[in-house]
Amino acid sequence: MPPTQKTIASLAADLAAGRATSVALTEAALDRIADPAGEGARVFISPDPAAARATALAQAEASDRLRAAGIVPSPLAGIPISVKDLLDVAGQVTAAGSVVLRGAPPAGADAPVVARLRAAGAVIVGRTNMTEFAFSGLGFNPHHGTPGNPFDRARIPGGSSSGAAVSVADGMAAGAIGSDTGGSVRIPAALCGLAGFKPTQSRVPRTGALPLSWTLDTIGPLARSVECCALLDAVLAGEPPAAPAAMAVSGLRLAVPREIVLDGLDETVAAAFARALDRLSRAGARIAEFSMPALTRIAEANGKGGFATAEALAWHKDLLEDRGDEYDPRVAVRIRRGAEQSAVDYIDLLAARTSIMTEAAAQTRDFDALVLPTVPLVAPRFDELEKDADYARLNVMMLRNPSLFNFLDRPAVTLPCATDGLPVGVMLVGKRHHDHRLLAMALGVEPVINRRRASRQ
Repeated sequence: MPPTQKTIASLAADLAAGRATSVALTEAALDRIADPAGEGARVFISPDPAAARATALAQAEASDRLRAAGIVPSPLAGIPISVKDLLDVAGQVTAAGSVVLRGAPPAGADAPVVARLRAAGAVIVGRTNMTEFAFSGLGFNPHHGTPGNPFDRARIPGGSSSGAAVSVADGMAAGAIGSDTGGSVRIPAALCGLAGFKPTQSRVPRTGALPLSWTLDTIGPLARSVECCALLDAVLAGEPPAAPAAMAVSGLRLAVPREIVLDGLDETVAAAFARALDRLSRAGARIAEFSMPALTRIAEANGKGGFATAEALAWHKDLLEDRGDEYDPRVAVRIRRGAEQSAVDYIDLLAARTSIMTEAAAQTRDFDALVLPTVPLVAPRFDELEKDADYARLNVMMLRNPSLFNFLDRPAVTLPCATDGLPVGVMLVGKRHHDHRLLAMALGVEPVINRRRASRQ
């Protein structure tokens, strides 16, 4: 097993005990990236791989020198981390997986989240591939290629943070930073057997992140465990780098909404979710199905494309006019849908969101968290998405469950649950601004629903 396929806590312990060095961990990650038999060329976007390698090794060497002098700024110190291609890194072009922005000026400064990672001592090993401009839940990128799912290379990784998920699952990084506007952290995490966390939006600054929808965009981590995600989230939020204590599962009030989220589950997801609920119930959680009409109202409110299409078109309209033929056509068509909304439609949508958020808060007041499948399907095969109609249909299915909680601005975490085949994610959704409590619950739930994975760490 590559050393970077351990949890961040395990790697930090190895570094502290002298069993590893940052240079050794970083070299192992970079070797995985450079392996021609692997997915590195499709996972990372770099115009100069040799320079990227040299920069990462210089960071690792500096981390080892600081550690030798007794300076260890956080549990992330010396640990390889990847960042999504829509985040500003000083001196690099922020292209967001597109060719349209290749000639743009390099970023003059790190995005705040990147600066916080550096201050915590993390080693940035590179920029990860993504769906162009983050506008799909499937992970395709026709410009740079699409990395194959680590569990079956003939299947998609999920998106839009496709490279982020594969970088962690394949041992190219110990953790990854992605963005989540409608599920772009949680979808690839679920399809690739990882944990992923979407915070309440105001928790993590989005300055220096190329926007898709300023109403819905969030920045969050993907990693091998909830504890890893909690450590990364704390750093991104500018808080002390520590995970909360795990909450006991016994007595937790968990609710499964009847509306929308259970529709159309495939057999593998349905069986894994039922097994997860059974394990939680046996561990003492109180699980109830309940009616949550607010979810149906969200689907109705988004009937003309929602916030993402309107706000994306506002950002892209000039680029589309000048260079629209260079966009991925499947991305361009979704952005152009923003023209279907009038100013009145957009204002009505803002008002509807406020009303629906208030309604949802009332409907979930008596529960600690919601529990539901992260996505209703296992990772589709690439050949299932060759036709535009199939691509559109499956993209809607992938985005359906996670996007509900971007609309509600609820923190949400996806956890892998034990299956007999392809990965399946279970999502816990907390109350707005109760991110720490949700992560504490997830730390308790994780070993219950995925015992086999927990036993390997």
